[in-house]
Amino acid sequence: MKSVAEETSENFRKKCLFEAGLSFSAGAVLPLAASLLLSVVCALAFPKSNAYEHTDWYAYLGYLLPQLCLAATAVIYFYRSKEPVRALLPACKWYYFPIAIIMQFGLLFPLSELNGLFISLLQKLGYRESLGALPTLTGWNLLPAVLVIAVLPAIFEETLFRGIISRNLHADGWGAVSVVFTVGAMFSLFHGNPSQTLYQFVCGVCLTLVAVKSGSVYPTMVAHFLNNAAILTLESTGYGTAWQMSLGAYIAVQVVASLCLLGSVAFLVFFRRRDFQKGKPVHGKKFAFGAIAGIAVCAIQWLVLLVVGFLPPRAQ
Repeated sequence: MKSVAEETSENFRKKCLFEAGLSFSAGAVLPLAASLLLSVVCALAFPKSNAYEHTDWYAYLGYLLPQLCLAATAVIYFYRSKEPVRALLPACKWYYFPIAIIMQFGLLFPLSELNGLFISLLQKLGYRESLGALPTLTGWNLLPAVLVIAVLPAIFEETLFRGIISRNLHADGWGAVSVVFTVGAMFSLFHGNPSQTLYQFVCGVCLTLVAVKSGSVYPTMVAHFLNNAAILTLESTGYGTAWQMSLGAYIAVQVVASLCLLGSVAFLVFFRRRDFQKGKPVHGKKFAFGAIAGIAVCAIQWLVLLVVGFLPPRAQ
């Protein structure tokens, strides 16, 4: 028979687990609603032209609004769950920061190449990739882009996925493997881009692995920021494509990056393996009930983009 303290603790975990699922739903629905509202307002403000879609301010709003929605989602979670911020976002051992950075370097190059092959396969089947427009990245324009597209997602996406969701699943007794793959799948689905599904899933799994082993979200924030900032920097300088390297340099980078990825994953899996929590999903229905709306919205968005990608282009 459970004591009063044990029942109170279990009920609190159940509540936090439901709120974590609800946070995923809010994090999925609110950005979509904000995007639709932005489109309506711009259509009303510029009824005779859609030229605004190619402006920097519109691109910035497209990236900024979802992060503001995620920030609001985090505030709502802490208010409703009554869970202290410090309890959910603790510090960790220093060595998890270089491990996370090394892992992200390993992910950036071989994973990008693998995802490129996946995109090429889709294109051979008739798929047209749809990517969000980036603002101007030349010169000093790179700095605000890094703030909005690298810094803010690193803070708010990691707070939601590796903080609110991952830590609550782990605290409720879910095994590390269950947490890592569940959060990785939700992270991939959240981004809603079929052509980037593989890349986002592997990144989500690896970042969650870092968070589970370190017990902290801060190393993943650093890694997430460096990933986005590196992509923006490569895009701004024109060095983002493999054929701009010599063959020898390209092979060397891929080999070193692959070794970094394999080494960091091996360290996280086998170092202090006794800390690798085992167990099956506990109170999964509580979490699923809160997250179901977000999962449905993200799945529909993913399917719509996939179908649209296979449709023939509209005549101009």
